[in-house]
Amino acid sequence: MGRHEQREQVFMLLFRVEFHDPGDMTRQEKLFLEDNEAVTREKDAAYIEAKEQAVRGKIAEIDRIINENTEGWNTTRMGKVELTVLRLAIYEMLYDDDIPAGVAIDEAVEIAKKYGQENAGGFVNAVLAKIMKLGD
Repeated sequence: MGRHEQREQVFMLLFRVEFHDPGDMTRQEKLFLEDNEAVTREKDAAYIEAKEQAVRGKIAEIDRIINENTEGWNTTRMGKVELTVLRLAIYEMLYDDDIPAGVAIDEAVEIAKKYGQENAGGFVNAVLAKIMKLGD
């Protein structure tokens, strides 16, 4: 499984955060990985689980960054797909030294286009571009 596929699986697992109690996420991780035909190697499963946990551990910080960099939107108003994509991309941009910010943005836009509403890709791109400029 390549990085794109791993990232998409992390997104799918991270999406569950919005619908489950934090104490239930360990069970959700197990169910997600057990029932997932796309994740066949233990190495991929370990990466997906570790990355999801790392992002989940930074959600409060990431949500603050999102709220500070969106006008007329906040994390409680935006679509769950867009929110999850933003959380993953911002984590990669700020906390994952192995992934260049440009790659994180490109991948986030692609995932948003695939799973989000019609204008999700543009929305995600605009928010991430603004956050990227803060780091320059």
